[in-house]
Amino acid sequence: MPTILALYNLKPTASVTDYENWAKAKDIPVVTSLSSVQDFRVLKMNNLLGSDAPGPYAYCEIIEVPDMNAFFADLSSEAVQAGAKQFNEFADNPIFIVASDI
Repeated sequence: MPTILALYNLKPTASVTDYENWAKAKDIPVVTSLSSVQDFRVLKMNNLLGSDAPGPYAYCEIIEVPDMNAFFADLSSEAVQAGAKQFNEFADNPIFIVASDI
């Protein structure tokens, strides 16, 4: 099953509190409601293993998508488009990676 990983930091002008409140109240409910999404998690990255140093990204999203065609169809919905616009106001050059189990 394809898994989409989104790695990103917030824009310097974005509030961590505003972003995290928005993610919990809006982003997570919208994405998890999509019929094409099996699971969706937003992780806040804490530090590099064995160190107090921060990693290169502050956040990671994990989206489990059984059917990529259905997922791309869901992306065109009004709710998803509105959420993507808000996400882009917070996220600074996010990277989206499609991965699969070996």
